[in-house]
Amino acid sequence: MWVLLAILAWPLVEIGLFVEIGGRIGLWPTLAWVIATAALGILVMRAEAVRGHMRLRQGLSALGRPDAGLGRGVFRGLAGLLLVLPGFLTDALGLILLLPPVQDLLTARLMARVTVVQAGGRPAPPEPDVIEAEWEEVPPSEVGRRGRSGWTED
Repeated sequence: MWVLLAILAWPLVEIGLFVEIGGRIGLWPTLAWVIATAALGILVMRAEAVRGHMRLRQGLSALGRPDAGLGRGVFRGLAGLLLVLPGFLTDALGLILLLPPVQDLLTARLMARVTVVQAGGRPAPPEPDVIEAEWEEVPPSEVGRRGRSGWTED
């Protein structure tokens, strides 16, 4: 019930803030603020997409958990989305979410409610590269009689 009320109240609060703040600072500064925060939001989301892709690749290549350190990335992405949406309340929340202490606090609160279960226990340590093959030892006297193998440079 509270979530539904919040969803219905959000646009009304944004409209009220536009009227109040826009009336105090004027039309052009209000439009400039909306465009500037939208551009900032796009830059934040683009940078976070690249950073998240690199972090995921490093986590997978090191056979680690790819979700390690993704808490800040999730909140930076959410901050970018909030900055893109027009409105002073969404911009304020987006700017607050860009602060690393806020990201750490929210990540800690969220992880306290999450239980991570890893399938199969601990991951096996990486094994050395093993190539299975069949081989036959050829005495040096028979090397010329069998012909070229294609593996040597003559």
